[in-house]
Amino acid sequence: MASSVADLAGRFEEKVAAFVKEYRLPGAAAGVVHGDELVWSGGYGFADVGQLRAPDARTLYRIASITKTFTATAIMQLRDEGRLHLDDPAVAHIPELREAISPFGPVETVTIRRMLSHESGLQGDPPGTDWTQDLYETSVERNLARAAEIATSVPPNTQQKYSNLAFQLLGEIVARVSGVPYGGYVAANILEPLGLGSTAFAPLPDQLAARAAVGYQARWMSDDLAPANRLASFPQAEGGLWSCVEDLARWLVAQFAEDGGDRGGAQILAGSSLKEMHRPRYLGDEAWTQAWCIGWYAVRKGEDVWTQHSGGLPGFITNACFRAKEKVGAIALLNGIGPAPELAMSLGELALEAARAAVEPARPPAPMPPAYADLVGLYADPADGMLVRCEWRDGQLTLLDAEQPTWHPSLSPAEGPDRFTADPGFRESGEPVEFHRSPGGRVRAVRIGPFSLSRFDPVQE
Repeated sequence: MASSVADLAGRFEEKVAAFVKEYRLPGAAAGVVHGDELVWSGGYGFADVGQLRAPDARTLYRIASITKTFTATAIMQLRDEGRLHLDDPAVAHIPELREAISPFGPVETVTIRRMLSHESGLQGDPPGTDWTQDLYETSVERNLARAAEIATSVPPNTQQKYSNLAFQLLGEIVARVSGVPYGGYVAANILEPLGLGSTAFAPLPDQLAARAAVGYQARWMSDDLAPANRLASFPQAEGGLWSCVEDLARWLVAQFAEDGGDRGGAQILAGSSLKEMHRPRYLGDEAWTQAWCIGWYAVRKGEDVWTQHSGGLPGFITNACFRAKEKVGAIALLNGIGPAPELAMSLGELALEAARAAVEPARPPAPMPPAYADLVGLYADPADGMLVRCEWRDGQLTLLDAEQPTWHPSLSPAEGPDRFTADPGFRESGEPVEFHRSPGGRVRAVRIGPFSLSRFDPVQE
């Protein structure tokens, strides 16, 4: 299947070249991911105009706010370990925020969950920020010393309000809860397990700095290219990482592991937690074209919704997008000013079309555990005509109702025999599903939340 996408290499190259020319950029590096591979990568133009150095899959770019997806993953890891809760108020972990201005209710309304999805209402940037003058305070300590100048600008949960400050504070929560500096935590728990050896915070070691692209200002009245002004210092949790197409491809592959089970090794987050991060939490516009997730956001193009994140810092615009269902993604890294999401999604759409057209190789179904043999069958409540099938399907014990084709909750084992929990995505999610047996051991009924259904057995002739 991957080869069907890789066969489009010529078209990918044409798109990147045309994009760089159309937007009069210094250059761009891009890549396409399918399955667990970077199936195509390429570049056009220059990573360094002065040295005529061409970009490739190992050229480093400031990925800026794509860093937020790493920060959100760190928070989710700590949540899964039981060391924090997403509904914790930020002030519970950062007491200095008690001094913040909160005109729309108690400061406890600023929760970790809301910060992750840019719905906390927090102001967009640290006090004193002026991007036109390259003024941005990257020190959490200095910003918290001015906590009385930090405020919620709109009521929580009323709109999307993008906040770099919120993610800077989330990085501080990672550090305080883990007991490890933010950068060290991300390196040990995300970068190293995934083998992201070319992804790092500034200052870059010499071997990585030699591969870094030069960021350029937007053209102004001339084709002359001028290097972008550099900030005095660069952020961390909200946008500090450098990376390359090769490493970001591994980062997208890690997002595809929604069915990968518990955390361990390259499974840097439990599959259920990945799904939780990718699932849209609320719509971002009236046209229903954008939604906000946990650390990510989603954009609809036609019938397809792409999970993604962009980044922008002086001289660099970036984007990484993916569809976990088809395990397809794309990356666009620019060292100039242009619409990187447009390039990434155009590459992704080409790849998705090819992936869907490919014929999947036949695979034998996963065998049903012997303990489930007694559970599968028909269950009904004759009083209201409810009829439910319990089947072993696609490697999961699943409930189905012919009258409701979209209702098909899968079941996860719970403590004790014959006990399960309904998986996310349905009204019954999180509720118990328990099979009941007669004294002789025959399964006679199932209780799904508040409903009890009797088992129907085939007539024995």
